[in-house]
Amino acid sequence: MGSLFFNKLAAALLAIALVVLGLTTLGDSLFHVEQPEEYGYPVDLAALENTGAAEEEEEGPVDFGLLLASADVSAGERVARRCASCHTFDSGMADGTGPHLYGVLGRAVAAVDGFNYSGAMQEYATTTSDWHYENLYNFLENPRRYIPGTAMSFAGLRDQEDRINLIAYIHEQGSSDMPFPEPLATPAEEADMAEGDMTEAADAEAAPMEGEAAMAEEGAEPAAATDETAPTETQPEEGHGEGEGH
Repeated sequence: MGSLFFNKLAAALLAIALVVLGLTTLGDSLFHVEQPEEYGYPVDLAALENTGAAEEEEEGPVDFGLLLASADVSAGERVARRCASCHTFDSGMADGTGPHLYGVLGRAVAAVDGFNYSGAMQEYATTTSDWHYENLYNFLENPRRYIPGTAMSFAGLRDQEDRINLIAYIHEQGSSDMPFPEPLATPAEEADMAEGDMTEAADAEAAPMEGEAAMAEEGAEPAAATDETAPTETQPEEGHGEGEGH
């Protein structure tokens, strides 16, 4: 191969590059799209970041007493089947990949003899004495978020009804002597409180109107008497000019 071959190859590559560049420039000129000054659907990133915090603030405390009193134990048993590959719930107290859950409510954390708990669970046991309704509820929602480093690979129960029903079922399995918490406020009490507030507001609004009506009825004659007894302008006596005295 002589130098002529390499010159032809270089010329071909250069020609291809020029054609591609020319097509790109031509395409931009034919299909030019201007960037809009304002987007039709602006996205407030700050609002999206604060959505989770705002929802948590609005949720308020969980009324375990009210929710557990109306929980479906049969539905909780069906939810428990998702855990059956690792845990047992019967009185035989056999351990699987996870510790048995018979009587877990009220039981000390990481307290099953012979079970090899993760370091994270053992550390959690140093700050929390036992399993009760609230921490079991939070743990079931997202185990790895609630106790980072736990060996439990279950993703969690995101549905509140599933968690409440499961806890009600667990309560029946060896923890029935642990009473449910007292409801924060029963629906009847909330309705009575709301009705009482409305009644007080109505009474407060009606009081000034009743007072004005009573004053209008009872104070009509005294107002006339006041006009009659009011001192009248006297004419100066003869021989004394206005403003002159003895």
